[in-house]
Amino acid sequence: MINITIPTPDVTIDKQVAPVLSNIYGFTDFHLIPRDMGGIFMFYNDNEELLFVGKARKLRPRIKKHFEDTTSPMKSYRDEVTKIDVCLIGDPVHREIYETYIVNELKAKYNVDKVLYK
Repeated sequence: MINITIPTPDVTIDKQVAPVLSNIYGFTDFHLIPRDMGGIFMFYNDNEELLFVGKARKLRPRIKKHFEDTTSPMKSYRDEVTKIDVCLIGDPVHREIYETYIVNELKAKYNVDKVLYK
């Protein structure tokens, strides 16, 4: 049997209440997320409920796209996100496995693909 554990986040950024700096939906620390590294990201609300899990070859542009894109599955729920956890994972197969595992183990609220429970 394979034993999978949820990785510890390498970067966590929190939403600022009244940000003075330039921000995207209250987040000012996107510079902490590596631009050219792959991994998985998790969006949480203020009750620490997991809202969405995603994976990317290039993390920072992909996460920003969720807040700027009109086709993102998160477009109606962007205001709910108060924390973003990022785990750096180089291997694309490992990213896929972790994403599917986390979506189903923690029952991410807005992930509709990869859901094995109902």
